[in-house]
Formats: sequence, C-alpha cells, structure tokens
Amino acid sequence: MNYYSKHPQMTLSDRLAIEVGIERKEPFKAIAKHLNRHPSSIAHEVKENRTFIRGSYPGGNDCRFARQCAVQHICSLDDFCNYRCKLCRVHNCHDYCERYISIKCYKWESPPYVCNTCDQKKLCWKDKYIYTAQYADAAVKRRRSESRQGIRLDERDKKFLDDLITKLVRKGQPLSHIYAEHEDEIPVSLRSLYNYIDAGELTIKNIDLRRKTGYKQRRKNKQSVSERFANQEYRQCRTYDDFELLMKLVDDDLVLEMDTVKGVREKGKRLLTMIFRKNSVMLLFLMPDGKAASVKRVFDYLESGLGLEVFRRLFPYILTDNGGEFKKVDQLELTETYEYRTHLYYCDSMASWQKPHIEKNHEYIRYVIPKKRSLNPYTQEDITLLMNHINSTKRPGLGNKSPYELLLEDENNEDFMLLWQLLKMDLIPPDEVHLMPDLFKFKL
Repeated sequence: MNYYSKHPQMTLSDRLAIEVGIERKEPFKAIAKHLNRHPSSIAHEVKENRTFIRGSYPGGNDCRFARQCAVQHICSLDDFCNYRCKLCRVHNCHDYCERYISIKCYKWESPPYVCNTCDQKKLCWKDKYIYTAQYADAAVKRRRSESRQGIRLDERDKKFLDDLITKLVRKGQPLSHIYAEHEDEIPVSLRSLYNYIDAGELTIKNIDLRRKTGYKQRRKNKQSVSERFANQEYRQCRTYDDFELLMKLVDDDLVLEMDTVKGVREKGKRLLTMIFRKNSVMLLFLMPDGKAASVKRVFDYLESGLGLEVFRRLFPYILTDNGGEFKKVDQLELTETYEYRTHLYYCDSMASWQKPHIEKNHEYIRYVIPKKRSLNPYTQEDITLLMNHINSTKRPGLGNKSPYELLLEDENNEDFMLLWQLLKMDLIPPDEVHLMPDLFKFKL
C-alpha cells in the first residue's frame, strides 16, 4: 500500500475516525489504512492534539509520601521557613528529597499515547491525556490562526510598504488597484495588507479606506408604486422581465447600463453615465440639465460621431431606471428618420440592484466629486479627465486589469477605437491614477 500519496490537511471527519479507532483499540496502522495515510501521521496527530488533564495530587505534589509528609527545611536554604516542603512554591522538594517516588502514570508515553481506552479513566486522579476530535480540530484551527497573526516584515520591508501604500492611497487609489500594479513589489497578499491597516501597522488607517465607511439608510418614498408609475406606456415590452427574456437569446456582453448623477438638489448640470458590461468601461457626459432632451443630444452626438452602424453595434441594448429623463423612449431609440438605433429596457421600481455595474462605478465618481457638491463649475474636459482616471483603475474582478487595458487588449475593438478617438479617451499610468477631490484643485 502506498502511504505516501499526497493528502490535504486532516479534517474533523478524519479526526472523528481516529477517535473512534482509538476507542475500538485499533492500532494506528489499521486507522491509517482506513484513512489512506501513513501510521506516523496518525501518531503525530494524536500526540500533537491530545488534551492534557492535570491530576489532583495531595497539595499538588505527585510524591507517594506527600499525604503524610511533614518534612521542613529539606533544602537548607531558608531556616526561617515555616512551610512544609511539599507545599513550597519557591523550591521543588523533589530535587532535594531522597525519598521522592513519583506516582504519575506514564502509560500515555506509548501507543496510543492517550488514556481513552484505560479501564480506570473515570476514577483516575493522575495526569492523563485524552484525544477528542472536536477539541483536536479546534486546537489546530487556533494554532493556524495564531501563526498568521501579527506583521511578518522586517523594518526595511515595512517602511517600503508603508511609504508605497500611503503615497498611493492619498491619491485616492483603491488598494485593489495598488496591489494589481505593484504585486511583484509588495511582499504580502492583499488580504494581509488590509489586516496590517486594520491593526494600525501602517501610517494610513481604516478611515482612509473608503469602503470601510458605511452607507446611509435610504429613505422610503411615501408615494405608492402605482402613484409614482401611473403612466407606464414607455415601459411596454421594455420591462425587466422582458430584458431577462432577451438575455436568454443574446450575449450579456452586448448590454450597457445607463443612469444619471446629480450634484446637489438644484437646477443645473447632470452627469449621464453608461457602462459596458463587456469590459466595465464607463462613459461620462456632462449635460446642462436632467431633461430628456439633454439625453437625446448625447445620443445624437454619439450617432453622428460614430455613424449609425457603429452606434448600433456599440449600443444595441441599454438597461436603465425609470427616471423622467429616460421616459421619452422613442426619441432615444429612434433616429431622426425613425430608424432604430438602440433598444431600451427599464428596471423595476426601487430595484437599483438590477443594474449593479453602473451603481457600483458611481462610487468612483463620488471619490472625486462628493455628494452635495454642484456640478456647475465643471466642464466636459474635466469630466473626460475623471473618466480616464476611473477607467485606468485596476480591479480584482477584471483580473487585476483596468477597463481600458481590457479594451486595448481586445483584438476586435475597431468600433471601440472610434469611440476612443471621439471621446478623447486616454490610459493613465497606474501610479498616476488620482481619485481624490484635488484632481480638480481649481474647482474646489
């Protein structure tokens, strides 16, 4: 039998089998054969993870004569000591007494190395070892956890890591982006990096990480669904149920998600946002207001700049919410000559999770333009710069690559290259990605 085949670490079920085998008085070789492991592995498991139970000796002394012993001053080191030597906690009387005879049991020094099968186990008051699968499994998990605690870097590596992470985080870069770009230089994993920050080992703290902050609880709209969506003609054949039926026929990569972003509760500029599910590239357009006519102008601009056929290939299906700016569906779907250029679908009410990609990416916008800040001072050039920094951010969900990198690596991206030129897209070097409000210092 080949005992030396590779095996994963022992599980609780393996330890239960060992416990049962010991209770049945099976030798380690039989237990090992059942688990397809080497007998020495079973012996090591028992000795390492057995539970020690201290005996109850008279006065804590395991000498045969401890119960009746009244000897004093056996060590001859302190003539003024009034304690009996068997009770001394300063000196061990076993080292000085010639009459010392231990009554400890040492059966556990030989296989099975535990007292599970001893007939006197319940009445025994001596030191003993017991193997219990649950306690053994808990002990292993505790040791494994403790072995991974604390920082395991020397001062030089720690200083290098601290300087690198602090400089880039203060630019607003997410840790995932930093790690994706500097994985070869960072001597720890991304999870360890979070743990070091959480433990206060680096200059930056949890408060510097945006994802550590919570979200405010959303206020419920007092209007009923029927009141808010009394006129739903625009949703006919364009509901989320219709969209799910469509997804059974077409590829998910053909879908875009669309939404708008407000600055403050005032009349003024708005952001129109779109994201390609295929590569997570997000487009940002600054509109003078949040009206349907402004959204239509963006669509007309893209159609005229790309051509109708390219527009159809890039924007075939768009999923959006029920905002008033998207309700004039005919103006958005049709060209001036009443030809279809795209197809719109609408999420259910109060179901922003149905377009998760665009909702998640709005977080990057808020890094640079916080809520309650007006969009009026910004220009389209500013928004294009912000778009380039967001799309140059590496992300774990994209294989530690940025959306722009995925776009440029795609061999069949001729249509996207036209969009790249039209919108003046530009890949930002990883270490120059800046996602903090001071990206637009003059706009603060």
